[in-house]
Amino acid sequence: MCRHLAYLGPPRTLAEILLEPEHGLLRQSYAPADMRGGGTINADGFGAGWYPAGSAAPARVRSARPLWGDTSFAALAGATSTGAALAAIRSATVGMPVVETAAAPFTDGRWLFSHNGVVRDWPGSLAGAAARLPVTDLMTLDAPTDSAVLWALVRARLRAGDDPADVLAGTCAAVDRDAPGSRLNLLLTDGATIWATAWRHALAVRGHDGATTVASEPTHEFPDWTQVPDRHLVVARPGHHDLYPLTGPRARG
Repeated sequence: MCRHLAYLGPPRTLAEILLEPEHGLLRQSYAPADMRGGGTINADGFGAGWYPAGSAAPARVRSARPLWGDTSFAALAGATSTGAALAAIRSATVGMPVVETAAAPFTDGRWLFSHNGVVRDWPGSLAGAAARLPVTDLMTLDAPTDSAVLWALVRARLRAGDDPADVLAGTCAAVDRDAPGSRLNLLLTDGATIWATAWRHALAVRGHDGATTVASEPTHEFPDWTQVPDRHLVVARPGHHDLYPLTGPRARG
């Protein structure tokens, strides 16, 4: 079911954010704690995006290899410092390709995006929503996967200027109507704010030392992690976060 993480705060190396924590994404790639029935390890690729100092657009690396087997990324991560990052490790849904371009984060302009979960009855369940997208968006999908189509749906509304919180809430509600039972933990950042949904899957948030981390699983056994209730939205900035129920106006598709 994949795992993902976003960080905002004082500059740290990618290794400190992703690889060195006792239960960071590196450990979650081979020993995740809560997969909710969707696989046992996350060995089908990984990706990391970060915002270099002075740049509004993120840099990104992706791979179809397991995170634990990519020594070149470990070297890069130890030498790369950032105050904003989003990364993910992948457990591919049966029938979806294991290729570099299927790994999150997906990106467009200043945005980084990840999906942790599964869309039920793929691909037919998303056909109606996908048909409303520009044809060029469908022709240029990163990969033929549910996550890539979710990103196309989110991206279209972001390009239209919609509020990111409303975009994620509306996307979850609309997809769940078309594909009941889907797991839709969505994670989005522009390098200044994190938006994330908990929708039938685990999510936790921690404010610490002027920073905020939002992650599928706590990266340390610190007591200050908050488990995000199901059907809730997180809006986070460095050292601060708010939780909102994914009902009412925000949940309109």
